[in-house]
Amino acid sequence: MSRVPIRLRMTLAFTIVMAILLAALGIYVYSRFKADLSDQIDQSLRTHGDDIASLVAHKDLSRSVTLLGREESFAQVLTPDGRIYATTPLLGRNAQLTPAEAAAAARGSFITTRSHVQSIQGQARLLARPATGRGQTYVVVVAATLDDRNESLRNLRTILLVGGPVALLLASLAGYLVSGSALRPVEAMRRRAAAISAAEPDERLPLPEAYDELRRLGETLNQMLGRLEAALERERTFVDDASHELRTPLAMLKTELELALRYAKTPEEMRAAIASAIAEVDRLSALAEDLLVLARSEQGKLALQLRRVRVSDLLGDLRERFANRVDGSGRSLVVEPPNGLTIDGDPMRLEQALTNLVENAIQHGDGPITVRASEGDGELEIHVVDSGPGFPPDFLSRAFERFSRADHARGGDGTGLGLAIVEAIARAHRGSAHAANRDGSGADVWIELPRD
Repeated sequence: MSRVPIRLRMTLAFTIVMAILLAALGIYVYSRFKADLSDQIDQSLRTHGDDIASLVAHKDLSRSVTLLGREESFAQVLTPDGRIYATTPLLGRNAQLTPAEAAAAARGSFITTRSHVQSIQGQARLLARPATGRGQTYVVVVAATLDDRNESLRNLRTILLVGGPVALLLASLAGYLVSGSALRPVEAMRRRAAAISAAEPDERLPLPEAYDELRRLGETLNQMLGRLEAALERERTFVDDASHELRTPLAMLKTELELALRYAKTPEEMRAAIASAIAEVDRLSALAEDLLVLARSEQGKLALQLRRVRVSDLLGDLRERFANRVDGSGRSLVVEPPNGLTIDGDPMRLEQALTNLVENAIQHGDGPITVRASEGDGELEIHVVDSGPGFPPDFLSRAFERFSRADHARGGDGTGLGLAIVEAIARAHRGSAHAANRDGSGADVWIELPRD
């Protein structure tokens, strides 16, 4: 069933439901019509029986022969023991009730259907009821044919058996056409989706005019295509930028090796060339590691080794790592005590993020660098503040994008991945990264992490 096209499945379901409804309606109409006809016949028998009982009560049985002789019916008056007191001439002396039935009718009336009744063709409806005359109890028996009722039921049954399938066929055809019209926008969207390729990512699916479920589905798919287009553009930019960043160290590495091969004549010159090549290889390795971190972050697969981390230990290690470098540049690194704060996180990744923030402050900032941690509303913030020129205003909105660098830093040694990695690590910890310029001078860059 799952392999059947949706249009046929919808039509089949509609046909089954309509068949059930038509069958139920036909059964109801037939049963109701049959009951109404039977009620009319029963009422006619009761009226006829009442007339005969009135004659018995008034001792005027001489007129009973006329009343008893209706067309396609008969009447008899019996004694409680089943003997005939008066009867329709066509019945002769044949009593229509057995002595037991006559005794039962003397106690209370009943109606029954007989297949064979003398003087009536086919089925007949028979009424037996008590009547009183001359101080005695008699039994009045009247009957009427069911031929007219049965003929009407046969005609109705024929109409239902012929008209029902015709109506079902017309309804199924209408359902097939309506379902096809309803699914036409889906087919249009399918054809357009099949034609969309990476070469034309700006294409969108056609939307039906009616604002219904299909239109909302098309809008959702178009939004998804928009996100895919943006992601594809980011990936293209990422590849272009990565190629650009890799080309420079590779070219320098090749140059160093060629110079060493052609012009190095002493062991010292050869060692210097090899040392320079090793430095470029280290740069390439660091760049490859950064790209790997970003790729895993984009896929949601950046592995974290979570454990309870004392923020004071994290910042203390950071101060020791940069102590010599900061002192050598004539600047200072101030770490404000975090007062025993702890956080669930990956210490290696958090250390990598803070290292990138301090490295960014050293390269592009000025004056003392302050690292402080604070908490509030169940979150921990770790700020790195410097006193340099700050970020260009138009750069703040894209500070954490990959390969994004301020104009004054493009000539430096940075790759533009440091802050992007900071944001990736913060997101992996279900947090976020932020950057702002201070009111006075300098930049404030921080990560915001949940405490638990």
